[in-house]
Amino acid sequence: MRQRPLRNAVVGVLLTLPLLLAGCVVDESALDTKPITVKIDEQAQIASLVPPEIDATGVLDIGTNVPYQPNEFKNRRGEIIGFEVDLLRAAVQVLGLKAKFNEADFDKIIPSLQAGIYDVGMSSFTDTKEREREVDFVTYFSAGVRWAAKTGRDLNPDEACGLRVGVQSTTVEDTEEVPAKSADCVARGEDPIVKVKYDTQDQAVNAVLLGQVDAFSADSPVTAYAVKKTEGQLHEVGPTYDAAPYGLPVRKGSPLAPALQQAVQYLIDNGFYRTITEHWGVQAGMIEKSQINGAEG
Repeated sequence: MRQRPLRNAVVGVLLTLPLLLAGCVVDESALDTKPITVKIDEQAQIASLVPPEIDATGVLDIGTNVPYQPNEFKNRRGEIIGFEVDLLRAAVQVLGLKAKFNEADFDKIIPSLQAGIYDVGMSSFTDTKEREREVDFVTYFSAGVRWAAKTGRDLNPDEACGLRVGVQSTTVEDTEEVPAKSADCVARGEDPIVKVKYDTQDQAVNAVLLGQVDAFSADSPVTAYAVKKTEGQLHEVGPTYDAAPYGLPVRKGSPLAPALQQAVQYLIDNGFYRTITEHWGVQAGMIEKSQINGAEG
């Protein structure tokens, strides 16, 4: 998860089985899930909450960092697409605005919000108490760590001692989650987990499908998307660990926060949210209530 200023490494494409078996690498954009278009009328009561300076332009400036599939990434035409993109486009319709997506380094998005360069950030930010001291968050999703194995393989991540587990290098799964589970194994006198690091997430997925590792561990929406893209070849195993809310950051104290919160809640209450999450295969992380600053602890 993008829990710290140092974000997870980027997420690659998931390859289809014939290409996997052939050991080929293809253009990731050729395999993109297409965006889903929902048409929503402006909701005047909610739109009235939009700050006047934004309402006057009719545009919401959004800072985002790609790629982070399936949340935000580019298709072969260079267009930014993804679950979060579709969700924010829908919320912006509720507000009677248009969305303008601006690429930025992940660790520069919050400072850019504070400087007034962007109105909102959209980059799989985990809402934390530490970050809430700098910006306000509007929550829209619950993400954690989730494992996947080849379909038919019964595997318990809490009893994975001695197994080979694929992770993307520099992610939380690489630096914290799998090492902690492995340390527990050693403490019990069992074999450690053999952590196998890959440069990209698609390599970890391929390794499971080819039997080179027993499972992979990744952020829950990434794992869910892998399961969806491989069409029954993988299944999720075990619970979601360390679940925490994703949030859209805005400037501290900005009246944009309640406007966005009510727009997201409108999407939840009227079924648009479910349609979008199911389209991207990430419905396991759906929430029922959007909050402003929903971090726990």
